[in-house]
Amino acid sequence: MNFGRVQPKEHRLEPESNPFDDYRDTDRDPLVRIFDDYGRPDLHWFGVGLLASLLSRLVSLVPPLVLGIAIDSVFTPGGPAYSLPLVPASWVPSATTDLVVLSAGLVLAAFALGVVFSWVQGVGLSLFSNRVQHAVRTDTYALMQRLDMAFFDDKQTGQVMSVLNNDVRNLRTFLDNTLSGAIQLVVTVVGIAGILFYLNWQLALVTLVAVPLLTVFTLRFMTTIRPLYRALRSSVGALNTRLENNLSGIEVIKTSNTETYEEARVTEASRDYYDRTWAVVKLEYLYQPSMELLAGVAFAATFVIGGLWLVSGPPLFFTGELYVGEFVTFLFMTQRFIDPLAGAGRIVNAYENARASGERIFGLSALPVTVADAEDAVVLDDVRGTVEYDSVDFSYANGVPVLHDVSFAVEPGQTVALVGPTGAGKSTAAKLLLRLYDVSDGSVTLDGVDVRHLALDSLRSAVGYVSQDVYLFDGTVRENLVYGAFDATEAEMVAAAEAAEAHEFVENLPDGYDTRIGERGVKLSGGQRQRISLARAMLQDPAVLVLDEATSAVDTETELYIQRALARLTEGRTTVVIAHRLSTVRHADQILVLDGGRVVERGTHDELLALDGLYATLWNVQAGALDEADADILDALEARDRDALKTG
Repeated sequence: MNFGRVQPKEHRLEPESNPFDDYRDTDRDPLVRIFDDYGRPDLHWFGVGLLASLLSRLVSLVPPLVLGIAIDSVFTPGGPAYSLPLVPASWVPSATTDLVVLSAGLVLAAFALGVVFSWVQGVGLSLFSNRVQHAVRTDTYALMQRLDMAFFDDKQTGQVMSVLNNDVRNLRTFLDNTLSGAIQLVVTVVGIAGILFYLNWQLALVTLVAVPLLTVFTLRFMTTIRPLYRALRSSVGALNTRLENNLSGIEVIKTSNTETYEEARVTEASRDYYDRTWAVVKLEYLYQPSMELLAGVAFAATFVIGGLWLVSGPPLFFTGELYVGEFVTFLFMTQRFIDPLAGAGRIVNAYENARASGERIFGLSALPVTVADAEDAVVLDDVRGTVEYDSVDFSYANGVPVLHDVSFAVEPGQTVALVGPTGAGKSTAAKLLLRLYDVSDGSVTLDGVDVRHLALDSLRSAVGYVSQDVYLFDGTVRENLVYGAFDATEAEMVAAAEAAEAHEFVENLPDGYDTRIGERGVKLSGGQRQRISLARAMLQDPAVLVLDEATSAVDTETELYIQRALARLTEGRTTVVIAHRLSTVRHADQILVLDGGRVVERGTHDELLALDGLYATLWNVQAGALDEADADILDALEARDRDALKTG
């Protein structure tokens, strides 16, 4: 089978581990947890579906039973009296015609009740499974949103999407179809076994001898296939990650002319998924025919022994009499007995698939969260905007230090700028204020309260964040403008757009504020997206504002628009500005120069130029005064940037 071009061996992807493996709950079956944690509110629907499923299977056994009794009692001269289980003899008519009508009526009623019970079963179990699916997905998503940013730095979003979509859908399929199939299997086996023993216990033993063998074989199959399904569910997440990354980065792929390389990487991920799937399928193809063979042997044994019994009397060690109607009932019942037993493999497969999905779901929900509200979290009612960093150290989860002993204070209404080479820790320092990460040592305070002691919603309502990498949702301009300020009026929205220099270009869009802008706002230019993000921040009206490279990657004219909007936005607010373009922060009240995670210089623009240090060098480089810059410092800057790129 051809799977297309595969990248050379030295470039092949290493298998990705399941990011939720370490958090599997091995003490409880995940499907039991689903019922316990999410199924309780809707157990009445499950009960209705379960009862209907039981009754549906029971009434399906009535026609062959009645048919066998009628053959022996009505159509066979000298046969036994017409007798129905659990029905008093006084209720049974004596006339032959009445018995025929009664038999036909019972068969017709059984079919009619079977249709009703099947409908009730479908409605009950479907309501239960869909409500549980909804509860699991929304709860898992809510838990996912609370995970630390460090999780999203390390884990692929495709794995998370696989959990929220594929794994949750597997659970619904199990609860809706597989569970009812398992219940019907049990009811069918128990019901048929009861009827067969009622008719002829000796022949029943022949029919049911395969059940213990089938049970042992099934348990062995479950043990073997379980790890294969775990690996399969993980490979689905890995493939989703690869596809999602490539679709998101399609422009980079095209402009880099790397279509062949990415095709090979997708092929590799798809081949891994194929291999995992084939490992499961091969085992299924061994198990399923074996089950059918065992069930077929039981049917053949019943037919041979029952047939010999009718023709020449009890064979071997069997005793008593066997009637034709009993034998016909046995054949009908055995066939109905064989079909669900042969289909037990599908039920086991679906169970193990759902179990693996449940493990991933609860593995995601069990991931530790460190950035969370303290028990006595403080809510700030009236934020003044005093920000202070006191001897802040920070390292990411990999242990690489990013910030060392960073200290500064910003008074209400002041602007502090963080500047320095790439990788100096500027953006990281700003994100600590929003508690996207927690400090490793030291403290960050807002109005004198450590941000770790503030309620997260209170903190993030007080601190607005505008990034250079503006994210706009797939929707209209209006929906993106009022995001986070959903109760804003039309007038307030338009006023914010005007202040952000966005109103004019929005009005010229095909549908104005109701124009759809595509995923990530792809139908807008970078400058337009940036101005919408500024308007959004204005509507949220935060007391403290963090601007992370808000004017980078735009042309000079657009930068002038954004600078005017920023002047309006920052007026009267405490502002932390991260900038590479030093011209945008020359009027800041305080400028901090970070290098290697440390504050190496601080002061106003003029004071830092007078120091003739790193800031002055950066300023001269950006101003085009390369001939006046210190060559040694420039060499050091280039070396530092190379090191930053190597370490990520």
